[in-house]
Amino acid sequence: MAYVIGDSCVSCGTCAGECPVSAISEGDGKYVIDADTCISCGTCAGVCPTGAIEEG
Repeated sequence: MAYVIGDSCVSCGTCAGECPVSAISEGDGKYVIDADTCISCGTCAGVCPTGAIEEG
């Protein structure tokens, strides 16, 4: 199951730089994960400073 970014995202971009398949992009007010591209590796969740990313 793909990961999702919650409302506690502060748009720092750390997750986007770490995603091995470039599934994360800047959205409207927070970053978003493309569920079709996400490989559910969890790398993004591990580097998120606010804990905004969870498996969804």
